[in-house]
Amino acid sequence: MQNTTNLWLVAGAVLCIMELFLPTQFIILLMGLSALIVGLLSTWVESFALQIVIWLLLSLLGVWLIKRFYTPPRKTISGGDDMEAETLTSIAPGQTGRVLYEGNSWRAKAVDGTQEIAPQEKVYVVRREGNTLIVASEKMFKN
Repeated sequence: MQNTTNLWLVAGAVLCIMELFLPTQFIILLMGLSALIVGLLSTWVESFALQIVIWLLLSLLGVWLIKRFYTPPRKTISGGDDMEAETLTSIAPGQTGRVLYEGNSWRAKAVDGTQEIAPQEKVYVVRREGNTLIVASEKMFKN
């Protein structure tokens, strides 16, 4: 019984410290906190298999709670040197297409969902939403 308590407490401490060096959006930290809680409960719960089940359930609950109530801020493209891209495919109104940006092909959507952007047209990257670039046609700025 004492061995499992020490095992859970050491494992919990190691996992909590690992979060400092391997930032995983608090996943490892939650697993470590769950291990520390199981370490405290291990004096009453003697079955090691049941302790593992409790640890898994606490970890899953913690991960679910953090995903449910904490949304990290979205990364947007800040004004870099080159905000220009070129369409590889046409971008239909309200649909996505492909653009060549910084040497890579990206999924892109027009900032103005009412007009079509033709292939091989110069566009400007306005922002990024996940893996999709939001682009504005060069024609929008020439009027």
